[in-house]
Amino acid sequence: MDSIKATIERYKKATAETSSAYTAQELNAQFYQQESKKLRQQIQLMQNTNRHLVGEGLSSLNVRELKQLENRLERGITRIRSKKHEAILAETENLQKREIQLEQENAFLRSKIAENERLQELSMMPAGEQGGQEYNAFQQYLARNMLQLNMMEAAVPSYDPLSSDNKKSDLHLN
Repeated sequence: MDSIKATIERYKKATAETSSAYTAQELNAQFYQQESKKLRQQIQLMQNTNRHLVGEGLSSLNVRELKQLENRLERGITRIRSKKHEAILAETENLQKREIQLEQENAFLRSKIAENERLQELSMMPAGEQGGQEYNAFQQYLARNMLQLNMMEAAVPSYDPLSSDNKKSDLHLN
């Protein structure tokens, strides 16, 4: 008799566990169905809002809703114009810096060309005239180049005309 009672108890426990497990599954299914429904509604609302923002589906809106949409679009345009203005100012500043850098590079290169032309003129002088003058000209050349290099380094510390790190940046104004 004890074994029958034990069997009946085991049966009741097993059926109770199965029904409670099934109830949990049903609860999960209901929860996910509700969440799915909420998400579909949110998606539909977002799609309608996007259509309204691009000027579609406006016939379903009343005057108050149209005014709210208009105000929202005007605030958005104001933010866009502000950001565009900031970008243009930043690009202008970068272009002005680049202009100064290019002017300094141009001045440096012009001085190098002038020095090379002077050296070529000295090398074409007859040997008699060239003797002591050649040494003095070479010393002057070295002194001027060192002075120019020092001036360039002081004016633009990040600029090195011989460096491969100097890259031209692409700036676009739209």
